[in-house]
Amino acid sequence: MLSTIKSIIVEDESAARNALSSYLSKYCPQVEVIGFVQNCKEAIHIIHDLEPQLVFLDVEMPFGNAFDVLESCKELYFETIFVTAFSEYSLKALNQSAAYYLLKPISIEELILAVNKVQQHILNKEIFNRNKIIVENFKESHPEKQQIILPTLEGFEVVKAGTIMRLQGNGNFTDIFLADGSKKMVCRFLKHFSELLSYPFIRVHKSHIINVNFIRSYHKSSGGYVVLDDSTEIEISSSYKQEFLQLFKNK
Repeated sequence: MLSTIKSIIVEDESAARNALSSYLSKYCPQVEVIGFVQNCKEAIHIIHDLEPQLVFLDVEMPFGNAFDVLESCKELYFETIFVTAFSEYSLKALNQSAAYYLLKPISIEELILAVNKVQQHILNKEIFNRNKIIVENFKESHPEKQQIILPTLEGFEVVKAGTIMRLQGNGNFTDIFLADGSKKMVCRFLKHFSELLSYPFIRVHKSHIINVNFIRSYHKSSGGYVVLDDSTEIEISSSYKQEFLQLFKNK
């Protein structure tokens, strides 16, 4: 049984820092806050000194950002809950790495949910350095070389985006088909990946996203469909056809 989760809050705004601390005290009694810091330099020092189990990490701070902190601490094992104002770039990096994050102003319900998930990881002794993958993805400019953490029924799997041939919606899940012929069932809606993945991935149907690098041919008959390298035929629905054809017209 886990008694407390030793935690640090890294936040440069005093009002936000005090609000988070108050919420944790009232709604997440399993969290013991053992330190507060206001910038990246202080955060790096205190994480190494105190070795917390959980860090609440503001994304944008003086003297750097959250990714600089993780880069300097990437060999240490701790859970991270990011706290951020909306930023499309940072949110995409966090989503791709299946990270936990809270949007400002913080929702108490979302805070409780994130803390409970972290607690479960710690109780299950899941040694998984998500922070290291977040740092590597943030530095990698080629989307196909970035790593994606796939939450499966058994846990997590890490794959390079470029090895994904196609994705197919399957109710509350998404089936992901890889270039080596394997298939992963992931605990996310297809919409999640539609928002997460950019070119060379394109949505061609309400149930299908494909990696255009694996297209073998396109056929106009039967309303339009593509054949992929594994001989799978995927329909191009009318609502996505113009975007699909425009993509290749611009090449």
